[in-house]
Amino acid sequence: MNSQNNTKKIILAVPKGRVLEEAIPILKNAGIEPEQAFFEPSERRLRFTSNHNNIDIIRVRSFDVATFLAYGAAHMAIAGSDVLEEFNHQEIYAPVDLRIGKCRMVVAEKKDTLCLSKHRQLSHLRVATKYPKTTKRFFQKKGVQVDCIKLNGAMEIAPNLGLCRRIVDLVETGSTLSANGLVEIEEVMNVSSKLAVNRAAWKMNPEIICEWIDKIREAAHLSIKLESID
Repeated sequence: MNSQNNTKKIILAVPKGRVLEEAIPILKNAGIEPEQAFFEPSERRLRFTSNHNNIDIIRVRSFDVATFLAYGAAHMAIAGSDVLEEFNHQEIYAPVDLRIGKCRMVVAEKKDTLCLSKHRQLSHLRVATKYPKTTKRFFQKKGVQVDCIKLNGAMEIAPNLGLCRRIVDLVETGSTLSANGLVEIEEVMNVSSKLAVNRAAWKMNPEIICEWIDKIREAAHLSIKLESID
């Protein structure tokens, strides 16, 4: 089926920032290219056309990607597995790991309190994080009750100011943790960005959604092969 002949408008949600930079080549190889205005730094619009008449692209914050997708305002999306895990919505299905935006979600604590923690069986913790639901599920499996303090940034300074004992945050190299006197204790999950779809939209437009899933999967696999050659 030729997707351009389908009159149903498909909305693709993409996140702002580094992940988007890594995603654009994959989308291009799959055959989806945003209009030129999408790349203009001064452009304030959030919705853009593409080289396909039936595909528009919206550019929003990473957590908002999952919201638009879950409630059907977007039909396909690129979202981090950290966001998908935190949102954990039954209407979201993520069939393709794009293998971009890689990092890890970890638990960290101040160096000078780590020895004390190792010798005590903690049953209750106060944790600062951008991911309260994921954090609670992680610690519940260990039989530890947590009070989560929601922060959207400056996570690493929270233990030093007495706001919490530990944090749960994303790390790439761990240099920011070290610079703020924190050490990684354990890993919560590996994180990468995925292609996700709205289940209801998939059921209503199975041919066109499946077509783009296959194309983007192939483009992602091609990207991985090229990286391994380099």
